[in-house]
Amino acid sequence: MENERKDYLKRLVETHGTPGYEERVQAVFRERVASACEQVSTDVMGSVTGVVNADGAVRIMLDGHSDEIGFLVNYIDDGGYLWFKTSGGWDTEVVVSQRVLVHTAEGPIPGVIGKRAIHLMNADDRKKKSEIENLWVDIGAHDKEEAQKHVKVGDPITMDAPFREVLGGRAVAKSFDNRIGLFAVSETLRNVGKDLEAAVYGVSAVQEEIGLRGARTAAYTIEPHVGIAIDVTHATDYPDISKKKHGDVTLGGGPVIARGPNINSKVYRRLIEVAEAEGIPYQLEAEGHGTPTDANPIQLTRGGVATGLVSLPLRYMHNPCEMLHLDDLDHLVTLLVAFCRSVKASDDWTPSL
Repeated sequence: MENERKDYLKRLVETHGTPGYEERVQAVFRERVASACEQVSTDVMGSVTGVVNADGAVRIMLDGHSDEIGFLVNYIDDGGYLWFKTSGGWDTEVVVSQRVLVHTAEGPIPGVIGKRAIHLMNADDRKKKSEIENLWVDIGAHDKEEAQKHVKVGDPITMDAPFREVLGGRAVAKSFDNRIGLFAVSETLRNVGKDLEAAVYGVSAVQEEIGLRGARTAAYTIEPHVGIAIDVTHATDYPDISKKKHGDVTLGGGPVIARGPNINSKVYRRLIEVAEAEGIPYQLEAEGHGTPTDANPIQLTRGGVATGLVSLPLRYMHNPCEMLHLDDLDHLVTLLVAFCRSVKASDDWTPSL
């Protein structure tokens, strides 16, 4: 991945935005796509849509979600400690003792998630699983009065975990889920060109992590003929994973194209065709139900949308150290550009043999 793109990816994942608090992330996305798009708009939910070739005969919606999982301040106790609720799905074990940022009206305040030290636990306590309601954020305040000068109930909290490259062309960050979706959407808008038959609507959707909400309203407004959700999926190339149960997905193996009832069969076939024609490596995954991604509400919008799902392999999902392969991300953009350019007004997306 070239340095300029890598700098943009770093900026995306290091920007903070939990469900309902995505404004900073959306500002980064808007800035990136502004020069490539004829129109850029923000809806009342907060989702941002950029359009290339707005007069195209067929509408394609590319969707990535802007929110990351996080927390909200729920209570400030007499000692100035912050008790919190989750916003999105967390494994409590990865929450313990993390550094965080509390996003206040005056800016981010650093803190740590506290837990009683192991030295002060009895044998039974040491065996117990941590629970969110027994954890707190310590910002160093002396008491409630000092904490309340800076922090309000409802302020969002995110992990303080920067982008880092590691060996083998891989990188780690707190929010590849799903800032890689925004990266793929924005870079497709910037590279797809305007000599194509389709209008390409690139959406940075909000509130996916709490119910696929922003994509639902954005798709209703756009009325796409074809919709592609871009998200992450579980890599299964590390210890303690059953490939028989979860499939065979590897970092560096290319983007992952989904099959199943949430996926239009002709969209799936076209994605495969363009990947093979362009020499783009790809992997497959099976999804037997409606997926827990924005592909679900997009498919069910109005009278139905021909929908696809393309994902990036990710290790350690919903974790401050999510890991991906940077080459997969470049291949994902190439695949989406080729797909959009392949779509013709005459295409019939109605499923058939």
